[in-house]
Amino acid sequence: MRAPDYWAEGRWGLPTLLSPVAALYDAAGRMRRAMVTPLYVGVPVFCVGNIVAGGGGKTPTAMAIAQRLHRRNRNVHFLTRGYGGRESGPTLVSVAIHTAEDVGDEALLLAHVSATWVARDRRAGARAAIAAGADVIVMDDGFQNPSLHKDICLIAVDAGMRFGNGHVIPAGPLRETVARGLTRADAVLSIADPLRGQKDTPAKMNGVPVLTGSLEAGPEALRLNGERVFAFAGIARPQKFFDSLRGLGVDVIAEHAFADHHRYRGDEIMTLVEQAATLEAILVTTEKDFVRLPAEAQSMVETLPVSLQFDDDAAIDQLLDRLLESKPPTSVPATSVPSDG
Repeated sequence: MRAPDYWAEGRWGLPTLLSPVAALYDAAGRMRRAMVTPLYVGVPVFCVGNIVAGGGGKTPTAMAIAQRLHRRNRNVHFLTRGYGGRESGPTLVSVAIHTAEDVGDEALLLAHVSATWVARDRRAGARAAIAAGADVIVMDDGFQNPSLHKDICLIAVDAGMRFGNGHVIPAGPLRETVARGLTRADAVLSIADPLRGQKDTPAKMNGVPVLTGSLEAGPEALRLNGERVFAFAGIARPQKFFDSLRGLGVDVIAEHAFADHHRYRGDEIMTLVEQAATLEAILVTTEKDFVRLPAEAQSMVETLPVSLQFDDDAAIDQLLDRLLESKPPTSVPATSVPSDG
């Protein structure tokens, strides 16, 4: 789906009318978390989540965390729901076999960095990862899922969007209230807006330390310098991608936004290819969109690879120190939980 405009800034009108439904959604989430005792699985679990629906930069943050853990000689396995894929799991992702329709786009990106498990039942996925040798689990999303004990929770926040209009779904983009979500967070990571940077970033949110970072383009971006570009994207905030290109000095002469996690058809891409050719432009998209393209269309499209860079390496390393020094909780329950669904 594409996020409605009023999620970004509307505080009255439709959000107010939807507030009773939002209250029910929020109550259901609170009840679910209250009814489940998180299970300790025996290895450290680092959860990269968010409080808003969609976007925020969770996947590149999870990848950056895993790379730092690799440098500490840890056998890191990713655990993700596999949003948009048909596999319920636990499934070990293979970039040579699976497609985005199988496991979702995030899982394919994660699998290029470390072993990745798709599992709607997070407990089953964690057990499968540990059986395969994982000594650290990094969760891409799952912050609102209570099934696993999480040793460190880092909330990724888009600095340009933050928490939108401050309302819970469907009145706004929040999966739960900000205040309640932050009570379970160890830190917040504010990811800079490509054009606005880190304006007015507080040192803490509700007492939770705020770290900062940015998504930076790799050296491959140099090939786009001076080129005419037709950009398209089907992510939570396509405009952020378009702005990123312009921030790099790319001449974006046309753009096309699709819904988040859009599944591209061959005829759609051919239409874009033809439009780009008419404009004498290069067709460019995100890495997340690229893995959702039909295989036969991928050679016709360029990508802009990005990676998450932390502004304060020492602060992130302190979180990882806490993660690896974490001890089991006093009780190790094994209650049954519903599927992530």
